[in-house]
Amino acid sequence: MTNRLLSLTLLALAAAGLAGCNSAPVRDPAYAPVRPVVAAPKPDGNGAIYQAGYEYSWFEDMRARRVGDMLTIKLAEKTDAKKSATTDVSKSNSNIITNPTILGTTAQFNAPGILPLASNSNNNLGFSLESEHDFSGDGESEQNNELTGDITVTVIEVLPNGYLIVRGEKRIGINQGNEYVRVSGIVRPADIDASNTVLSTRLADPTIVYVGDGAVADANVMGWLGRFFISALMPF
Repeated sequence: MTNRLLSLTLLALAAAGLAGCNSAPVRDPAYAPVRPVVAAPKPDGNGAIYQAGYEYSWFEDMRARRVGDMLTIKLAEKTDAKKSATTDVSKSNSNIITNPTILGTTAQFNAPGILPLASNSNNNLGFSLESEHDFSGDGESEQNNELTGDITVTVIEVLPNGYLIVRGEKRIGINQGNEYVRVSGIVRPADIDASNTVLSTRLADPTIVYVGDGAVADANVMGWLGRFFISALMPF
């Protein structure tokens, strides 16, 4: 049984090693391009020099406007956020109950020796309790991000008002890892310049993802035990 368990362990480690050697970029089906929509099939040739349906316009606007057309998005994302918070809480409580008077006489009694009270005749029903709580908290957060570059996407849908829904993915394999840039959003045709390019800041409902995998990305991931100690579940 021990030899079999050892063999299974070595086999699992070998499989994990082979999986780690496979560094080919993986396509995301959600960002796959679409094929252009053909409005009508082209007619068969009749032997003439000029054939209807095969003409090309020299002065046609080459900006994206149909399903399947390509559009270049110039990434110009930059964010700068800073947040600071300070909290001070203080609470003080005091409760006093004097010894009551019963039938004109203050109550006094002897406490048995088994109770954690002094065994004398001066015990009464008087009560006093004081408590004080203080809390002070200070937090500060600052984040800066910048993403530049170009990515060419395709038009996947034309809305009734003429706006274009676009999406696309760029996959780059570098050494032992891969980098992925994924973009999707809605483009207004008026924002597309003559070079068929639009700024990413002009996208409506944008989704811009820049992620990676491989040895470098794995080294930047905190383990589950480390995440537990800094999570809200950690009581200390």
